[in-house]
Amino acid sequence: MRYIIKYFYIITGFTASFIYLFTIAPSVVQIDSGELAAVQCTLGIAHPTGYPLYTILGYIFSLIPLPFSRIFQLNLLALIYCSAAISVFTLTAKLILDNLTSFQFEKILKSKTKKKKKNSDKVIQVSNGSILEFSEIYKIIASAGGGLVLALSKTFWFQSTSVEVYSLHLLLISLIILFLLNAFLFADNDKSIAKHWIIFAVFLAFGFTNHMTTFLIIPGVAYLYFSTNGFNRNSIKQIIFMLLIFVPILILIYSYLPIRAAQNPAMNWGNPIDWERIIRHISGQQYQVWLFSSTEAASKQFSYFMSNLSGEFSFSLLIVLAGMLVSFIYARKFFIFNLIVFLSTVLYSINYDINDIDSYFLLAYISLGFFSVFGVLQILTFALNKKLNFVFPFSVLIIFLAIQFYTNYEKVNERDNYIYEDYTKNLLNTLPENSIVFSYQWDYFISASYYFQLVENFRKDITVIDKELLRRSWYYNQLNSIHPSLLTGIQPEIYQFVNALKPFERQEQYNANLLENLFRRIMTGLVATNIDKHEYFIAPEVVDGEMKRGEFQLPKGYTLVPHLFLFRVVNTNDYVEAPLPDFNLRFGKKSDQYITSLKGFIASMLVRRALYELQFNKMDRAKIYTKKVTAEFPDVTLPPALANLILN
Repeated sequence: MRYIIKYFYIITGFTASFIYLFTIAPSVVQIDSGELAAVQCTLGIAHPTGYPLYTILGYIFSLIPLPFSRIFQLNLLALIYCSAAISVFTLTAKLILDNLTSFQFEKILKSKTKKKKKNSDKVIQVSNGSILEFSEIYKIIASAGGGLVLALSKTFWFQSTSVEVYSLHLLLISLIILFLLNAFLFADNDKSIAKHWIIFAVFLAFGFTNHMTTFLIIPGVAYLYFSTNGFNRNSIKQIIFMLLIFVPILILIYSYLPIRAAQNPAMNWGNPIDWERIIRHISGQQYQVWLFSSTEAASKQFSYFMSNLSGEFSFSLLIVLAGMLVSFIYARKFFIFNLIVFLSTVLYSINYDINDIDSYFLLAYISLGFFSVFGVLQILTFALNKKLNFVFPFSVLIIFLAIQFYTNYEKVNERDNYIYEDYTKNLLNTLPENSIVFSYQWDYFISASYYFQLVENFRKDITVIDKELLRRSWYYNQLNSIHPSLLTGIQPEIYQFVNALKPFERQEQYNANLLENLFRRIMTGLVATNIDKHEYFIAPEVVDGEMKRGEFQLPKGYTLVPHLFLFRVVNTNDYVEAPLPDFNLRFGKKSDQYITSLKGFIASMLVRRALYELQFNKMDRAKIYTKKVTAEFPDVTLPPALANLILN
C-alpha cells in the first residue's frame, strides 16, 4: 500500500499505456502520419509550424534498435507521450487537491473518514490508520480516477495510436500546467519565485517549439500569475526575466529549421532558409485563411464540439459536470483558472474551419479532466455521508470508466489498420519503373508514400507529385532535389509562376488570373516534357475534378486509360494492358470518412477498367475486374453491362 500511495501517478500512467497497447496502429494511418514519420526518421522539415522539438525527439527515438518497423516504433513513442501525460496530469490533480481546496472541504473529508472509521471496521487499512492517510487515499483515488477519465476520452486516447504532434503536445501542456501550479503555490519568497517561474518558462518554451496552440494556456496563466504577484513593477520585472529564459530557448530550438533547410533535406516543407520564409512557416500562414473565416463556420464547429462531448466522455460526463460544481464551491481559484483555459480553447478552436478539428479541443478536454477529479471525490464523500461501504463508490467509478472504455474502444482502435500501407504499396507496385504519379490524395497515399519511399526505400524510382503543393514556391525546390530531371523542360514557366506567387505568399495584391494560367501551363507541361521518358499516371480525383472542369488539359494527342488505381496517359487508341487486380487490401472493421472515400476511389477505378476491357471485347479480363469489385466492395452498384457479365 505504501508504494501505491507513493507512485500512484506512475501506476495510473502505466494503466493507460496498457490499455493503449491494444489500440496502437501497426503502420501508417491517414492524413499526416507518413509525412511526420518520414520527417522524424530523416531529420526533415514538417508542414507548418515545423515542429522542431517533435522532429528532433522522434529522430533520437527512431535510432534506438528496437525489433519493430520504424513506423511502429514512432507510433509507440506517441503512446509513451500520452501515457506520460496521464501520469503528469494525475500528479497535478493530487497537487490541486492537496493545496487548492478550501479548509472546509478538507474538514468534511477528514471528519467523514473519521466517522466512517469509528462506525465500521470495513475501511482501508494503511500503515498506521491515521485520518490523514485515509484522506490521502481518497484524494489519490480521485486523482487517478480523473486521470483515467481523461485517458479514456476519445480524442486524447486517439493521439496514442499513431504518429502525430499532439501526443507530445499533451505531455508538454500537462507539464506546463504542473509547473505553473507549482509556481503559483510555492512562490513564498523571492528565491522560490525565481526558481518555480523559471522552470515554468522553460517548459512553456518547449511547448511553443512543438505546437503553437500552447498559447491557449496563456489567459489562464495570466490569471494565476497576476492574482499571485499583482500587477506591479516587481511582477513585470519577473515577466521580463522569464522572457529572457523563454525567448533564447525558443530561438535555439527553432533554429533547427533554417539550419536543416540549408542542408536541403528530402523533406523540406516551406524551405525556411531566410527570415521571411521562417516567419511564414512558424506562423502557419498558409492555414490562416481558415481562421475566423465566418460566424457560420464558428457556429458549425461549436455545435460539433457540444454534440461530441458525450462521445468523448460517455457517462463520465456526469462526473465532469458534478466536478464543475464541486470545484466552484471548494476550489474557487482553480475553478476560475480551469474555466478560463476551457473557454479560451473552445472559443479559439471553433473559429478554425477545418474538418479534423478534434485535436484542437484537447486542452479543453484536459480542463474537463481536472473537473472530473472533483467529481470522483464527490462520489467518495457522498458514500461517506451515506455511511456506505467503500466498495460502493469504487464500483461506481469502475462502472463509469468501463462504459467509457467500451464506448470509445472501437472509435479509436487502430490495431488492424493496414489499409493505408496496403493501398500505398499496391498503388506504387503496379506502376512501371520510373513512373510519375500526379495526384492530391494526401490523406490516403501521398503522405504515406513519403515514409515508404524515404525510410523503407520502397519503390523510390516512382515520382509522386502533389498537385496542390505545386501551388507553393518551396515545393519546386523539394521536387528538384529528389527528382533532378523532372522540371527541366518547364523551368521558364516555373520561374514566372514563382515570381507571380511572391505577392500572394506575402499576402500582398496579386494577379489571380496570371497565377492560374501559369499553374495550368505547369500541370500540362509536366506531362508534355516527361511523357517520352516516363510513364505518366493521373489519379481519379484530378480526372473527375480539374480535368472535367477544364482546369487541366493533357498535351494534344494524348488521352487517358484506366490502369488499376490510376489513369495512364497514352497517345494511342489501341488497347493498353494493365495489371490484373490481384492485390490484397486489409480494410479492417473500422469505417470513417477516409475509409469511405478510399473505397470510392478504388471501386470506381476497378469499374472503369472493367468497362474498358468490355470496350475491347476482353470478356474474361472484364469479369476478373468486376468480381474484384463485388468481392471487395459489395455495396457498389455495378453498371448494367458489368452486372449482366457476372450473371452469365
